[in-house]
Amino acid sequence: MSDIIIKTPEQIEGIRKSSQLAAKALVMIEEYVKEGVSTEYLDNLISQFIKDNGAISATLGYHGYPKSSCISLNEVVCHGIPSKKTILKPGDILNIDVTTILDGYYGDTSRMYTVGQISPAAQKLVDAAKHSLDLGIQQVRPGNHFGNIGFVIGRYAKAQKFSVVFEFCGHGVGIDFHESPQVDHIARRNSGPIMAPGMTFTIEPMINQGRATCKVDKYDGWTARTSDGKLSAQFEHTILVTADGYEVLTDVSGEY
Repeated sequence: MSDIIIKTPEQIEGIRKSSQLAAKALVMIEEYVKEGVSTEYLDNLISQFIKDNGAISATLGYHGYPKSSCISLNEVVCHGIPSKKTILKPGDILNIDVTTILDGYYGDTSRMYTVGQISPAAQKLVDAAKHSLDLGIQQVRPGNHFGNIGFVIGRYAKAQKFSVVFEFCGHGVGIDFHESPQVDHIARRNSGPIMAPGMTFTIEPMINQGRATCKVDKYDGWTARTSDGKLSAQFEHTILVTADGYEVLTDVSGEY
């Protein structure tokens, strides 16, 4: 018996609304991502936007996490804590990750931003991370194995001479912040549970320039960096399995 929650139509609508709000926060913050700005300033704007829209941040206070978003620069893979000491500079790449709770429902999404002119190598990595997410989303349909998401992402990243982080993964989301299943971004073909209509989960591949391994800063217990100091990039959406495919719940631009 699977422990993956099949959401009701009412729950799906609630998760959709929360997902759309999280995505709108990422759209709102884009104009403020520029040289000289601190990541704490960006987090404060996101926090206020979430509050102004009648929601709360899922990350704030989660297992002691101190901020309303995760902002991860350059070699930081994920869970970067916004700080007034972290100032954006030209050439930076950064991931901003927002999870909202609206009327009790969760929506989770992240994307990359760039500051000024970035290197061709950094741009190639960012583009590969986005394409990895898109490939994973294309695998979402009833009857398919969750492992095929990670299979296609891993195959593509390897072809691009990049690595896929395996220490962090996607997850069920919607009724709670983290639910079953675990959505691996590198996996064997036709492995893992079977997708069914009404399942909601994130796909959030973290793609590294160098080694796939990470190390978490001891001083804060959160910030995960590439073990070799090379760049990392990530995009994330919350996905619903529909009767005949998928709906990207965090897509507010009409891309999918």
